[in-house]
Amino acid sequence: MNWLSKIVIPVFVIVVVFYGFKKKINVYDSFLEGAKEGLKITLSIFPAIMAMVFAINIFLDSNFIYFFLNIFRGILNSLNIPIEIMPMALLRPVSGTASLAIMNEIFRQYGPDSFLGRLASILQGCTDTTIYVLALYFSSIGIKKIRYSLKVGLFADLIGIIAAFILTMLLF
Repeated sequence: MNWLSKIVIPVFVIVVVFYGFKKKINVYDSFLEGAKEGLKITLSIFPAIMAMVFAINIFLDSNFIYFFLNIFRGILNSLNIPIEIMPMALLRPVSGTASLAIMNEIFRQYGPDSFLGRLASILQGCTDTTIYVLALYFSSIGIKKIRYSLKVGLFADLIGIIAAFILTMLLF
């Protein structure tokens, strides 16, 4: 199986070059045009990504999230929701990297086979980085009105978070 993974990309490149040759397309020039367009898109979305990374780092370093969650500790305990997983649940729609760092910390403290480890894994799979995706893709094509997309994306994340808690409680 290892050999298959090593030849997939070279075979794909050969097929694309052969197809371009057959259709009389200058594959190299097309590749260069695509690379130039990719760089333009990267430069246009860089400010949005930089602002998001900056905001997330300030949010995490200020420990505001833990202060905020302590207010709801009683409600979370009565619902059998571990407070340790809530920072991940709240940050997952914003940043995949931040949620992976929190999941890694949960694995380190409690183990991947613990209830919290399994909950973190299922939560990672049930949700998406909605705000990051909207900022990245919408800013790259110049869409400024994201109101409905944001509402639907965050609602889907909420359903994913609820599903992760229910699945973990039922299965583990």
